[in-house]
Amino acid sequence: MTVDDLSAVSDLATRIHPSFPEDAEVFAERLRLYPEGCHVYVDGKSPTAYVLSHPWRALDAPPLNSLLGELPAGPATYYIHDLALAGEARGTGVAAAIVDALAEHASEAGYRTMSLVAVNGSARFWRRRGFARLDIAALADKLRSYGDEDAQFMVRTL
Repeated sequence: MTVDDLSAVSDLATRIHPSFPEDAEVFAERLRLYPEGCHVYVDGKSPTAYVLSHPWRALDAPPLNSLLGELPAGPATYYIHDLALAGEARGTGVAAAIVDALAEHASEAGYRTMSLVAVNGSARFWRRRGFARLDIAALADKLRSYGDEDAQFMVRTL
C-alpha cells in the first residue's frame, strides 16, 4: 500500500464495512506507522482487498476509528486491524493467503501471537485460520465501539 492507494482503500472500506466507518486519517496513520503491514490487492485495475496490520499490545485492541499516535514500545502481538475483501474477491482464496503471509511476517519478526477483533460474523473464517476467541472483561468497552453484537477478540498462537 502506498499513499496513492489511500483514497481507493477508504472507498473500499466504506463499501465493504458501512456499519464500521473509519476516518481516512486512520488508514493514513496505520500506513505511516507500519507500512510493511499495509497492503492492497488488485484484481484488474482497482483494489479488491486490503489489509492493515501492525505490532500491538497483547490482549488489547484499539477502539474502532481511533488514531494510535504511535506504536507501543515493546509490542507483544501482531494485530490485524482490518482485512477487507470486495465481493468479487471472496471465495478466491485471497483472504487465506493474506492471513498466511501475515503469519509468516509476524513469526519472522519474532511475535508469538496474532490478534484481531472479528466482526460481521467473520469468527468462523478466523477460527479456520487458527484463531480462538478470548473473553477479556477489560476489552468490553472497546468491543462495544465496533457496534457489532458479535464482535469477538481473537488470538492465534504462531
